[in-house]
Amino acid sequence: MTQLGGYSRNVRDALAHVNAQDPSSPDTFYRRNLGRVGLYDSAGDTGQVALATQVMTSVPIFLRAGDVVTNISFRSGATAADTPTNWWFALYDTSATPALVGQTADQTTTAWAANTTMTKALATAYTVTKTGIHWVGIMVKATAVPTLLGCVAAPAIVTGERNLSQSSGSSLTTTAPATITSVTAKQFVPYVVIT
Repeated sequence: MTQLGGYSRNVRDALAHVNAQDPSSPDTFYRRNLGRVGLYDSAGDTGQVALATQVMTSVPIFLRAGDVVTNISFRSGATAADTPTNWWFALYDTSATPALVGQTADQTTTAWAANTTMTKALATAYTVTKTGIHWVGIMVKATAVPTLLGCVAAPAIVTGERNLSQSSGSSLTTTAPATITSVTAKQFVPYVVIT
């Protein structure tokens, strides 16, 4: 043990703040909702699906005022999208009823293969105005939607806990809803990275 600034601290923890999973450059803007280890395919747990056709799935992510969001990335699991006709990613703000602040272009029939990361740019980069929990949405309309990489999490147990994954909307096609309303909690949490 060593004494630093009046606090006892174990010397072995001197580099505990360094996270080898994050980009090596401190100038690289990067945020994610989950760690990179312990993730698996949403098809790996019967009943815990990531997506349903024409329904948006959204997950919370912490962003700081001044962050500039340009891209959103999700990774498919072992199942590819089968005959997609519309798919996009979206970003929502910190409002009690989250409002749309950015969306990628509709990818229409662009193929999404299995085990593939898709990084798509927002139509316009978004500068975060308020520090807090934002929401990232994904929607795929396809004959069969892709599975996604992520994890299973417990639903809210204590009143006031936020959902870690939720679905909303129906019959969605080219455009993300203006707000996130009438949500249903989900147990499978897709992994998302924002750059």
